[in-house]
Amino acid sequence: MGFLEQVYRDAVLEHARSPRNRGELDPYSVKQEGINPSCGDELTLYLRIRDGRVEAARFTGHGCAISQASASLMTQAVKGMTLDEAKRLIERFKDMIHGRGVDPSLGELAVLEGISKLHARVKCATLAWVTLDAAIDAEAAGRTETVQVSLASESSGSA
Repeated sequence: MGFLEQVYRDAVLEHARSPRNRGELDPYSVKQEGINPSCGDELTLYLRIRDGRVEAARFTGHGCAISQASASLMTQAVKGMTLDEAKRLIERFKDMIHGRGVDPSLGELAVLEGISKLHARVKCATLAWVTLDAAIDAEAAGRTETVQVSLASESSGSA
């Protein structure tokens, strides 16, 4: 394993062992559940939106190290972003995780880039992001609690 791969692996494991922003958020603007039945990952994402910006983001749930690290990194990344900025970040992240290149603006999220080579784990890495996307859509529609998002019908290339 090369030095850079080891640094990335260590960063993922650190976020999995000590996830940032773990726990419920009260009050929240929107609560969104997501599930990846192929791996057993489950996530509940809480967002507090104020003036069109993500003021706070937290999550609960359980799953593999990749899903937990991805949720931890995602909640850190979106704090302070407008909803439009968060939507663009979701697309850049998905491009990276599907092997279409790393946008330098992803910053620390680039530690998950190696997942693109592990096709069976792409859903694990994208669960938090698909859940975030659904939460933003729910917020835009004025819903605070939503229907669970499932990656069951998603192929690993489209999550």
